Amino acid sequence: MSQSLVSIIIPCYNAEPWIAQTLDSAVGQTWRNKEIIVVDDGSRDRSLEIVRSYALLPGVKVIAQENRSASAARNRGLREAGGDYIQFLDADDLLHPEKIEIQMRRLEVAGPDHLASGEWGRFEGDPDGAEFGEYPNHRDMDGVEFLQVFFEATAMMQPAAWLAPRALLDRAGPWDERITLNDDGEYFARVALAAKRILYCPGSRVYYRSGLKGSLSRRKDSRSLESMFLANRLIVERLLAADSSSRSVAAAAYAWKWAAFELYPGRPDLCRQAERECRRLGGSARPMPAGPAFQRLSRLLGWKLAKRLRDRLNPKRG
Repeated sequence: MSQSLVSIIIPCYNAEPWIAQTLDSAVGQTWRNKEIIVVDDGSRDRSLEIVRSYALLPGVKVIAQENRSASAARNRGLREAGGDYIQFLDADDLLHPEKIEIQMRRLEVAGPDHLASGEWGRFEGDPDGAEFGEYPNHRDMDGVEFLQVFFEATAMMQPAAWLAPRALLDRAGPWDERITLNDDGEYFARVALAAKRILYCPGSRVYYRSGLKGSLSRRKDSRSLESMFLANRLIVERLLAADSSSRSVAAAAYAWKWAAFELYPGRPDLCRQAERECRRLGGSARPMPAGPAFQRLSRLLGWKLAKRLRDRLNPKRG
């Protein structure tokens, strides 16, 4: 019996120190029937040179384009992909050798319209030091519950942890190229809501490289914060359109409270909009997403002044 083809799509921009290790993890997948599509998004270092050396291997395709965005590179990869299933992988992250095979075993039994999730752990430097934890979304669930849990427990799913049928992604639509910060959150919110069921696959592991200077997820410039606001709005709107229960409304209200916290003080105008959206949904009694010391300081000074002080004392968190 022939295996379904899995397309591994890797957007690449200035990833010279890590891209070879990432490609090795893709090439080394035990799922044999795969293609690897690398879209270099206008790198200015040696990334493209390194990637092209892998194009000599069977099933590896390299595309070079002018710098647009990671979302644009992923969309280009989707247009080129011939697989029945799609694995997205950032150029600095790694897949466990059996990652795809473990998920494909469940997906092929479950039938169409299912989305597979898996484990992910952060590491800096040596992937053997990655820490894999237990999270509330480490179980089978539907898309509505996934988003409820995401906001209630800030329980994210690292983008490479997913594996999806191509037909499901086509129904959800392309990556939104307006969004730079939290582009994966907005995209997979659509995919999760379009799925019949999310299937959690223990042992299907992704190694998430963290602590990198200049990482998109750490950007706090005005444009990135505007992108985060847009992504949050789109996710909340889709959750409430799919389910208007009191649980979803409460989760959405906290989503806006969390967004207000992240947007301040970089974009006070968007912070005020987020606060208004939170109030419109009935508000949230939950504390701001910070530790006990911040909560104590916030009770004394108010959360905005407390956050300014925290960011000044620890600028890496700002």
